[in-house]
Amino acid sequence: MAFIFDKYAGNINALCKQGRLKEALAILHYMLHQCVPVDSKTYCFLLQGCSKLATLSHGKHLHSHILKLGFQHDIFVGNNLVHLYSKCGYMADARKVFDSIPQRNVVSWTAIIAGYTHKGNAKEAIKLFDKMDKEGVKPNQFTLATIIKACGSVEAFEQAKGIHHHVIESGFESDTVVQTALLLMYVKYGRIENARHVFDRMSERGTALWNAMITANAQSGSLKEALALFHGMPEPDVISWTAIIAGHAQNGYGEESLNLFKEMQKTNLKPDGFIMASVLSVCANIAALESGKQFHAHIIVSGFENDVVVCSALVGMYAKSGIVEDAYHMFDKMHQRNVVSWNSIILGCAQHGKGKEALQLFEQMVQGGIEPNEVSFVGVLSACSHAGLVDEGRCYFHSMVHDHGIDPDVSHYTCMIDLLGRAGHLDEAEKLINGMVIEPDAYVWGAFLGACRIHNNMELAINAAEHLLDMEVNDAGIYVLIANIYAAAGRWDDVAKVRKLMKNRGVRKPPGCSWIEVKDRMHSFVVGEDSHPQMEEIYALLRRLSRQMSAAGYVPDKKFVLHDVEDEQKELSLSHHSEKLAIAFGILNTTPGATIRVVKNLRVCGDCHTAIKFISEIVKRKIVVRDANRFHHFDGGQCSCGDYW
Repeated sequence: MAFIFDKYAGNINALCKQGRLKEALAILHYMLHQCVPVDSKTYCFLLQGCSKLATLSHGKHLHSHILKLGFQHDIFVGNNLVHLYSKCGYMADARKVFDSIPQRNVVSWTAIIAGYTHKGNAKEAIKLFDKMDKEGVKPNQFTLATIIKACGSVEAFEQAKGIHHHVIESGFESDTVVQTALLLMYVKYGRIENARHVFDRMSERGTALWNAMITANAQSGSLKEALALFHGMPEPDVISWTAIIAGHAQNGYGEESLNLFKEMQKTNLKPDGFIMASVLSVCANIAALESGKQFHAHIIVSGFENDVVVCSALVGMYAKSGIVEDAYHMFDKMHQRNVVSWNSIILGCAQHGKGKEALQLFEQMVQGGIEPNEVSFVGVLSACSHAGLVDEGRCYFHSMVHDHGIDPDVSHYTCMIDLLGRAGHLDEAEKLINGMVIEPDAYVWGAFLGACRIHNNMELAINAAEHLLDMEVNDAGIYVLIANIYAAAGRWDDVAKVRKLMKNRGVRKPPGCSWIEVKDRMHSFVVGEDSHPQMEEIYALLRRLSRQMSAAGYVPDKKFVLHDVEDEQKELSLSHHSEKLAIAFGILNTTPGATIRVVKNLRVCGDCHTAIKFISEIVKRKIVVRDANRFHHFDGGQCSCGDYW
């Protein structure tokens, strides 16, 4: 009989390990029917099989057998039941079994702690670990790895440091499982130095850990460290390349990001949809249209033409590069569209001032059964703002809350304040700010301040400025806007005070910088540029254009110069703004009639806006400028924004 029992038990164990639970249960049923004795170990095998497949219904049935046979006090059976219920997310049942185990061992404690950790109840897991320590049960490497993971999921860094000390005392500091958990915990907390300390002590480093370190350094801006790790990695995979490429892109190193992608193309690794979308986003952010077109061709060859994520990124790339027509064409070709796809084209239309088209697309999306999200309404409201569609904006803001159940966040309020303010409804905009259910931030007050400046309402502007200065914001653009208002009124002492405040608070105004892509290479210019090899030609062309513009009726608008200097110096400063340098370079280095596309990091000033209209007429070129707010399409002396921006 013992031989028969061992044979059945062995078969059950083997089947459970193979995931063939139903066959194992059939043997159990046969044993019970034939009155073959079943011991607690057999039930452990079966419970492990249930845990492997996360099959709770069979597990509960086995639990009822266990209670009838009196095996519930067996520690091995109890531990397996705790593990099963925990894995299936039934923590109340797991805790009930755990509490009923007479003499709990380290496996019992580890199972229940792991259950709470996986369920997201890290605080309870930490409480149990403390209780385990008080009861004198020593943790093993799996207990420590689990509790370290729990500490990484709550604001429990102090506890985490204590547990690291516990790791050292317990002699598990060199254990790979524990080291991995510690490293990932420190990465999650952004403690890169601590993570690096653990990483350097590890004897075994899997690809996932290399990637974790590369990603952590890249995301924190430590690109030098990230690159050193990347180049020291035995065999980078797609995730490694994605981390280093995305890290450079997110930290403003777009060109370097594209160069890294080109390096990746020389390897045998095939980029996935995520990395292709990331690269397209880089092209979009720096308006590298030619590079974007090359990647589009690569996408077709690589078979990503029907990938909804990649195609959505293509729509965004063409829209942000100034060719909204190609964005439309790409969007129309998509076989599948999700809310991200619709948002890409809606936001693209908004940026280009095509307000009516953006609203039509939004309505098509809703009618097609796609539920809009927060980003959709940012696109719609900004479209209304750029096109001056006040009534429509009010309706969509109301619909967002009452029809779609989306509470407005700061970005939605900012769009509405900008819409109302620039349209001259300053009182309504101020009332909306005062009635906000969330605290208005610098962007909200900044939008209101900009509107006050447009409509020369100094009283409201000063009130907004005071709110902003009280916030101690770090956005240099806000201080520049305040200084501009004082400068326009000739209040140079107040301009000086704002500058002093910026200095005291450590806020630096970024220099105006513009980019232009010519022959697959990006060229950047800053105000007063003198290092570019073609600088003499650029300045000579600007002087010729200035004479032609003056003859055509252009008069420099000197209020856009913040310095209290002589008029002649003001004119010189205006003529050397970065976008004018980039446009002149484009005229010199592209074929006659070719469209010139420029990106600027700041808002185009009013004088440059007027000047570029004159330049477009004189040189007979279309000039597309993307500034911090929107696109301006200059052609024949006119701008697509209709001077409403």
